[in-house]
Amino acid sequence: MSDTAAAPTEGERRALSGLETSGIAFQVTRHGRVGSLAEAAEARGIDPAGIVKTIVVRRGDDDFLFVLVPGDRTISWPKLRALLGVSRLSMPDAATAKDVTGYERGTITPFGSLVAWPVVADSRIRTRPVSIGGGAHGVAATVDGAELVKALDATVSDVTEPEGTSSG
Repeated sequence: MSDTAAAPTEGERRALSGLETSGIAFQVTRHGRVGSLAEAAEARGIDPAGIVKTIVVRRGDDDFLFVLVPGDRTISWPKLRALLGVSRLSMPDAATAKDVTGYERGTITPFGSLVAWPVVADSRIRTRPVSIGGGAHGVAATVDGAELVKALDATVSDVTEPEGTSSG
């Protein structure tokens, strides 16, 4: 059996159930594992900026949030700290991220997460169709960006910078 025909994982079932419950229209793409952003974009039929990375960020003990980042960008930590009114943020290790979301790195999505953590979406996401992770490697859902941020009740702000730009 190939990766694309494999039975849905528990994570995929939770993510797709969460998407269905949200009421937004979505199209599922199953393409198996990919090795790069460019490969994922090609497999999903969308440009790299349309891939949404869901990043788990820690504000404090047992206090996390999701940050939705366009594929060709990275979190601007000063912008995110200013938006949240905090002086310190960090990214949990892979095991902690899985514990607090139920998803492995590379499969994380707010839909079907074990806890409905708050969501911050970069402002570029709501202006276009986007592809967000579907709870398993090689599974994604293409949705309207504006519907995505509305369904997640996301705080929308410019919280990213071009990939390769470094800010502390």
